[in-house]
Amino acid sequence: MTKVLHGLPEKVIFCKKCCISNQRPSTKREFSKKTTEDTETVGFGEDGICDTCKWFEFKKSINWQEREKQLEALCNKFRRNDGTYDVIVPSSGGKDSFYVAHQLKYKYGMNPLTVTWAPHQYTDIGWQNFQSMIDAGFDNILVTPNGKVHRVLTRLAFENLVNPFQPFIIGQKNVAPRAALQYGVQLIMYGENQAEAHNKFDENLSPLMDISHFCKKEDEDLYFGGVHINELKNYGIDDKEMFLYKPLKEEDIKQAGIEVHFYSYYKNWSPQENYYYAMEHSGFVSNPDGRSEGTYTKFASLDDKIDGQHYYTMYIKFGQGRAMNDVNRDIRDGFITREEGIELINKYDGEFPVKYFKEVLEYMGISEERYWEVIDNARSPHLWEKVNGEWKLRHKVN
Repeated sequence: MTKVLHGLPEKVIFCKKCCISNQRPSTKREFSKKTTEDTETVGFGEDGICDTCKWFEFKKSINWQEREKQLEALCNKFRRNDGTYDVIVPSSGGKDSFYVAHQLKYKYGMNPLTVTWAPHQYTDIGWQNFQSMIDAGFDNILVTPNGKVHRVLTRLAFENLVNPFQPFIIGQKNVAPRAALQYGVQLIMYGENQAEAHNKFDENLSPLMDISHFCKKEDEDLYFGGVHINELKNYGIDDKEMFLYKPLKEEDIKQAGIEVHFYSYYKNWSPQENYYYAMEHSGFVSNPDGRSEGTYTKFASLDDKIDGQHYYTMYIKFGQGRAMNDVNRDIRDGFITREEGIELINKYDGEFPVKYFKEVLEYMGISEERYWEVIDNARSPHLWEKVNGEWKLRHKVN
């Protein structure tokens, strides 16, 4: 038996419709992750078709006119006429969150407050698009975490979980409900349900986000960067400095009457259409390099210098990176064929993100030697082998 890391299935299966494999993780409760061994992966049926492809097929039967009526009723329920905010929209300034905020304000008459959890390090294009969103007519709160704490948590998350993006994910999940409690807003509207991409089919059947994504279970141990919260003092982090990262209390959310919805439940979600919408209404600008490292697309995940490492570490741990992620979506949306997708994966998936590499190392405070030690130790033997001194994937989609 070949050794398997990260709690992945030993047998590798690729979807017959798209190119995703059963190694692709689904969304987990980030603040309860102690190790990399608690991975829950995308579901597959006995027919070899992934849950996400089945969901996209099911979407064809949805009455989107009826769903829009439900959205209008939701807005009518929470709409305020006194000038105060009536919906919180978590927004980076990217195409998807801009689309949600702009539609809610200018089509459905809501008064949104956009809230942003700052990236680790803004890119020039990310900052430009963020400002363009505000200039298109939105109030915004930018929450920038303690730089010392965030750097330490990022390094720990990279070294222990091979996931330098974890501190950002945690803050991004917490920032909207915290703002809702502070401003007395009862409706939060996210964009795309993760089940649209790789979570379980049934998660798409409700418009509501499970509040366990940002709420603490009773007596639950909390881990950040794979370190128990009580041990963070050993890394120079005081408990008081962890307020923004700690999960919220379920009773506070329920008592406040807060509901967290996904816009993709009410609208036939299309990232590419959102891109065109954002260009038209805010002057959103795509990657000036023509495409993003590791893929062929140019309009997503542009605002953080560590974005490339987020996808590259995913490629190392699970054997599928940024190009495969984009290919699967484009196949399901009917923009490319599976054969074209395989060509794009073979050409771009696993391309190393060199552009901000030195800055990311400096940000985390680690050497390049230490970086590659962590990366190579994260390669599961059931996915990787060394051939003539080079690492190669054992399994390729075909």
